[in-house]
Amino acid sequence: MISGTGLNSFAMYLRGMTMDGNGHDTPVSDKTFASQFFGWMALFGILLLMSQAIDPAYIDPSHQKFIFLIGLIGAWRYSNALTHYVRGMYFLHWKFPRMRRAVTAMGDAALPEHIYMVVTSFRIPAHTTYKVYRSVFREVQRLPVPTTVVVSIVEKGDERFIKDIMRQEVTDRTDIKLVIIRARGTGKRDGLAHAFRALSRQMPVENSVVGVVDGDTILLPGCVENAVRFFAYLPTVGGITTNEFCEVEGDKLVKEWHTMRFVQRHINMCSMALSKRVLTMTGRLSFFRAQVLIDPEFIRDVEADYLQHWRLGKFQFLTGDDKSSWFSLMRAGWDTFYVPDSDTLTVEHPPDSNFFKATRQLMYRWYGNSLRQNFRATKLLGWKRLGAFTMYVLYDQRVSMWTCLMGLTSSLVASMIYGMEFLLVYFFWIALSRTIVTLTFVFSGHKVDPMYPLVLYYNQIVGSVMKVKTLFNMDKQSWTRQKTTLSNTRSSLDQRISRWSANTMLFSATSIFLGCVGMLIAMAQS
Repeated sequence: MISGTGLNSFAMYLRGMTMDGNGHDTPVSDKTFASQFFGWMALFGILLLMSQAIDPAYIDPSHQKFIFLIGLIGAWRYSNALTHYVRGMYFLHWKFPRMRRAVTAMGDAALPEHIYMVVTSFRIPAHTTYKVYRSVFREVQRLPVPTTVVVSIVEKGDERFIKDIMRQEVTDRTDIKLVIIRARGTGKRDGLAHAFRALSRQMPVENSVVGVVDGDTILLPGCVENAVRFFAYLPTVGGITTNEFCEVEGDKLVKEWHTMRFVQRHINMCSMALSKRVLTMTGRLSFFRAQVLIDPEFIRDVEADYLQHWRLGKFQFLTGDDKSSWFSLMRAGWDTFYVPDSDTLTVEHPPDSNFFKATRQLMYRWYGNSLRQNFRATKLLGWKRLGAFTMYVLYDQRVSMWTCLMGLTSSLVASMIYGMEFLLVYFFWIALSRTIVTLTFVFSGHKVDPMYPLVLYYNQIVGSVMKVKTLFNMDKQSWTRQKTTLSNTRSSLDQRISRWSANTMLFSATSIFLGCVGMLIAMAQS
């Protein structure tokens, strides 16, 4: 059985529908449909032409050169991706629909006694702010539950703007309150901590739930109710995160790159939800039990989280509050979960008009957060707390950055030694495999685009390079929107030694990697 969200979104894709900023289905124009159709035809045509240009000897399993194409490393990587996909589809189309029916059968008993919505806004365009707060107030208006909206802002103008939106959207509800907190503008972590402390002063009752919303996230109809009901059904879960669609303010390439990433996120989230070990409490929209969020230790983790690194010493986390909240939950013994039919629409503002600069900046921030969390989680939480599959996923994150680069590097080296045919075979395999992966995305409930194979490969290769760079420079952090960076209090000598050691380790790791590539080619041709 296909879940409600998966079925509706899949049908929407087949009908040629899309989702607007209010969560309504709108028809795709004939021009867009034609563009999609010819895009797919061009993609399949390129695949056909590439297949005809390849020497059959290179795709004959009995030929030694075939080892080069489907070596053990490639088989291992694809088996990992297939495992996540199968787990994700099982959760989305079988496990979760049954859980949803059980929650629905609980009726109003599944609703919390009180809901708090914490919204943080800093340097968000006015038209986005309007859409976000309108969606928040509409969501709390439809719920028969007392609600307090706690807003963390910097500018005075935002306060008047938000109050005006509340007066427009909230009617005949005296049990909906607005609390406004003026933050210092020193970063999202400080803003969240101020809001959490203000919420704790409200003395929330035990059966209360808190939703934490980013200032660029539009709540789609029903997303709050769909998520908060699961706390009653899953008593061991302390945090729930949600499904994201995106509206990107940029050109076609950056739009498809963003939407492709959200498809991948959705599948991986579903896979990890099967184990109740979702690896991040996304800052866009996540829900927590109030007793968890007002805990002073949880607030300290979000406000002033840090990593004790063997080479770089102790340094604070500037970004990655979603990873800090996840770590705090797991350390306290709570499970984490994902609700795929709790939908949001994120308004993405790329940090640069240049596609390559924007994506590199974003990947550097995202992957830096993941790696900083990765090393701490495996060391401090361990197998007993996280479970075998989650630990495997975390360790695999450290290896995948190298294995993703193995195929390209091996093909480039082999083409210089044995002939350009190797490179042609490699790119044919990339085009074919990424097209197959793209087609499987249809069953996730998100839309797909013929440009996905290109941006998928770009994301894997450039993303791996950014991960490798981040791995040896984990203390370097910056916000892409706020343009804030982490202040460095170490002496200039310490900083120079740190940079020298980072460059030395990067050079050594790259040398070992190239040596492994050479061994792989020699083994494949022996």
